[in-house]
Formats: sequence, C-alpha cells, structure tokens
Amino acid sequence: MKPSANNRDFERFFYTLYKLAELGARGRTVKISTKFLAEKLGLSQQTVSRRLIEMGRRGLIQRTATRDGSLVGISDKGEAHLRKIRLGLTVIFEQEHPPSITIEGTVFSGLGEGAYYVSREPYRKQFISKLGFDPYPGTLNLRMSSEYDIKMREELETYPGILIEGYENESRTYGSGKCFHALINNREKGALVFALRTHYDKSVIEIIAPCYLRRRLKLKDGNKVKVEVSTKEP
Repeated sequence: MKPSANNRDFERFFYTLYKLAELGARGRTVKISTKFLAEKLGLSQQTVSRRLIEMGRRGLIQRTATRDGSLVGISDKGEAHLRKIRLGLTVIFEQEHPPSITIEGTVFSGLGEGAYYVSREPYRKQFISKLGFDPYPGTLNLRMSSEYDIKMREELETYPGILIEGYENESRTYGSGKCFHALINNREKGALVFALRTHYDKSVIEIIAPCYLRRRLKLKDGNKVKVEVSTKEP
C-alpha cells in the first residue's frame, strides 16, 4: 500500500522537528540561521529554507524571517508529531504501555455537576484512601481540540486505572468510575477522573486536586493546561 501524503510529510518533517527541539525551539522561540540548521541536518541551505517555509505553512512551526536568521518555535501541532514518535518508541522499548501520557486542554466553565459528585461522601472517602488526598469539591474541566490529545484520552480509557466504586442510597444509584494520578502544569498533584457521571463528550477531561486549581494556578477560561497522567497503578 502506498503511504499517504500525510505519512510522507510526517517522515519528511520529523527529523527537522527533532533537531529544532534539540536546539531549544520547543516551548519557546529561538534564533536559527538556515545555514547552521542545514549543517545540522546534512542538507543544503536552500532545501532547509524551503522546508521551514513548508512547515510554517502546515502549522508545524511558527517562523519569522530576519536578516540574519529565523525566529522559530515548534507549534502545538509540531509537538504533537514529536509526542507521537515518543509514545511509539516508549512502547517499543518498554514492551508495555508508557508510564505516563501527557494531554493538553483548554479551561472552560462546567455545569457544576463535578462539585456535586466529588463531594458525595462514599466517593470522597475512596478518593482519600485510594488517591491520598481529600479533593476540593469541584473539577477542573479541560476541552481538547487536537486530534492527538483526543486520541490519547481514548487510549487512557483502556487502562485499568484506580477504581472508584459506585453505590446506592434510598433514592438513587451512583455509578462507578476510575482515576489516574496526574501532575497539572508540571506543578500541582491531582488526578484525572473518568465518568463518575458526566454529560461531557470524549473531548473533555475532568481533574480533581486537593486545592482549588483555578486559584492555585491562576487559571481562567481559555487558558491552556498540560496534564501528565500516570498510567501505573500505585
């Protein structure tokens, strides 16, 4: 079967993305001359110049040309390409699922149902005993927009996680769910929670933590948040 255009582009651009990341263009903008990058890649300066223009057009990098070089930064889409390779290599070398999965999403205001379910005492007791913290009564809601992040969320759902058992009272039945330990924005410890009961679709993840994350991380609707989710049970 002939490889698709997207696959060919991925192969063609990957090593350039890798070198740009190696030179510091991941998470910030760096100044790089096409001559210097050409030497690093083993390509002609003209080829590298055309490649950077094409990568910018495809949204893999942000690039501004100057007299003595280019200001280059790897975009979210470009980083998703790198992460895809990282995930594949981790699986190959470890022969099992990766120890963590990183998902990014945008903060949005929810319906308030997270506070209701997290504060139910039978759930709360399990969070304390199984996660090691008493959760703030509410969830941080993140909506994912990239295909990569949605795919990672779907993959995460296939892992066992930490079971949160459902229960019944005199009026209704409360369903079960599962959690994964998580690190939010490389700083705050918490957990990703899957479906105690939710009206959200597969593009949304919900995070709990022992603190009010919006205040602690100074988050507002529209802010991007990175969540590193542990796939290993404690």
